[in-house]
Amino acid sequence: MRLAVIGGVAAGLSAAARARRLDPSLEITVLERGPTVSHGACGLPYFVEGIIRSADQLVTYDAAYFKRERNIEVRAGVTVAQIEHGRRQVRLEGGEIVRYDRLVIATGAAGSKGIQGTEAPHVFSLHTPADAVRLRDFLVSSKPRRGVVIGSGYIGLEAVEALRVHGVRVTLMDHCGCVLGRPDDHLVSVVKKHLERFGVEVDLTRNVAGASELPADVVVVAAGMRPNVDLAAEAGIELGRSGAIRTDERMETNLNGIYAAGDCTESRHIVTGQPVWIPLGTTANKMGRVAGANAAGGRERFPGVCGTSVVRVCGLGIAFTGLCVSDARAAGFEPVSVRIEARDRAGYFQPRPVSVELIADRRSRRLVGGTVIEERNPIGRINVLATALAGRMTVEDLLNLDLAYAPPYAPVWDAVLVAAQQLAHQL
Repeated sequence: MRLAVIGGVAAGLSAAARARRLDPSLEITVLERGPTVSHGACGLPYFVEGIIRSADQLVTYDAAYFKRERNIEVRAGVTVAQIEHGRRQVRLEGGEIVRYDRLVIATGAAGSKGIQGTEAPHVFSLHTPADAVRLRDFLVSSKPRRGVVIGSGYIGLEAVEALRVHGVRVTLMDHCGCVLGRPDDHLVSVVKKHLERFGVEVDLTRNVAGASELPADVVVVAAGMRPNVDLAAEAGIELGRSGAIRTDERMETNLNGIYAAGDCTESRHIVTGQPVWIPLGTTANKMGRVAGANAAGGRERFPGVCGTSVVRVCGLGIAFTGLCVSDARAAGFEPVSVRIEARDRAGYFQPRPVSVELIADRRSRRLVGGTVIEERNPIGRINVLATALAGRMTVEDLLNLDLAYAPPYAPVWDAVLVAAQQLAHQL
């Protein structure tokens, strides 16, 4: 049996590797439009910043590795022009045909088409290692003084820090009025004030039409990401309400034998039960594993996501999971929230401040979301909250968790438990 995979980054290669593990006899071909495969897009801003020395470190495996170790043919630099599912084949640009019995679509996300001037020599994006190399080379050689970052998502916020390290005075622009895609006024206020402390100008009401016309020596476009679904839609694959490819829990589309995974695909939100598009590398890898397993004849399911995320913004760790208050209300919950300020460890171990917000539904007392902001590492606390969401825990369930304590790592009453206690009083 022949399996073809369109897309050779997180979801696509996870699908191919999982399929190979389940069926050693499969003939697997991965088709990737870009020049590299298996690269870590999340590391691109850190390469620009200089924390990562070589762009080669961003590439986990190359095509030769997959052929040698996994017997998977990975072809980079090829573009799929058309999916002809009736004939079980894809047509490449130039006319070459690649036949399949099962197909996985992992075409990822694409940049906005609404911003003009992106071809100017001082305007950059951050989608691939090559993009990051061009930007870092420009920063080193041209030494720009004024910069603009368009987009207040993960890559945009991380790009702000990367430009600052190179001595650029940065303005962050977006038109959405929010940061990290969350309509959360408190989060916007925290991020804005923190960035302004580092000399970053923040304008979240600016709708940028032309990148090259901005008063800047360097511009990074990190806005308007959308699921890359044109190829799938032209083949008759249904899109969901989010605009991404709709699949069942087995990652199969409406066309029998075609699966989809990663940033081109929507998933189910485990809190609301509704379809959402939350493009994250962790989600893409998990989706890809399930799609690859089922394309190889397995019976696995993807349960959904709650959007757990973390980002570093000029030294401040911001993490969240589930819903913010406005999203919870829009989803039909009756949200009640608390926000507490505490310390991240015992008082005699040089503690730093930690902020925890918890949101619960008044009727069911179920936890529906949370945010953790701290300097050192919010991962541990946000992962506790993500686990609570997956387990459909009530506030009392969270409050009764047996969390670890030792003075170098946490206070006797962890900030998560303090917040849960206060929230329980308000319900």
